[in-house]
Amino acid sequence: MEGRMAYLDRNPGIDIAQRTAVFGTAVADEVPSLAAFGAKTSHFKPHEVVYYEGDPADRIFELAKGSVMLFKLLPDGRRQVVEVLRPGDIFGIPAGKEQNCTAETLTDAKVNVVDMNHIAGSPDFQRQITRCLAAQMQVLHEHAVLLGRKSAMERVASFLMHLVPDRGGTECAGPSETGGDTRQLKLFMTRQEIADYLGLTIETVSRVISEMKRRGLITVERNDEIRLNKVCAMCQLTGKH
Repeated sequence: MEGRMAYLDRNPGIDIAQRTAVFGTAVADEVPSLAAFGAKTSHFKPHEVVYYEGDPADRIFELAKGSVMLFKLLPDGRRQVVEVLRPGDIFGIPAGKEQNCTAETLTDAKVNVVDMNHIAGSPDFQRQITRCLAAQMQVLHEHAVLLGRKSAMERVASFLMHLVPDRGGTECAGPSETGGDTRQLKLFMTRQEIADYLGLTIETVSRVISEMKRRGLITVERNDEIRLNKVCAMCQLTGKH
């Protein structure tokens, strides 16, 4: 498997969705924004709902800053987080008359919103949507493999390695010659949200994290901060090797 950055260099249509570390800050790649189509900007605090499942699908949204999760609720209250969005991601693209999931912020967020009626006939907008759908397809394919085939250890390792986009694969940048093979990560999801994203129970996530600590792979600095002590070793646990 080729390195993430090499893959993205050959596929400019998925720059932001894959280059941006989950819950991190986007790189400075320039891609067309919904602001160019007359979008209005809305600001949200952490854990505010942008839209609910079943709301009219008459607007398109673009995450300009922060992080947003998309999830579905089962009748008994169980939740599956289906996607975690990063700056530059477009969401709420209608497949019917209603939104098919709920969008909730994980952090302070800035969201560009544009009415579908204003842009439906725009060729530039259609090209932007095509790029967005290509990015989402790649992300959802990887997530389907994670949910369908990976063990609990592989799922948590894959989640953590998504925060290190320059590592992994045949063209991995490798450990720093001077700084060692460590990486400091900041998380903006609770363990329950991580569990719902990975299709695990919170107890399983906690058990896997404890095992990673026991092996010396990670150090939990705080609830929202983890240090990867051995990035290469963590990468080998993702099931991609």
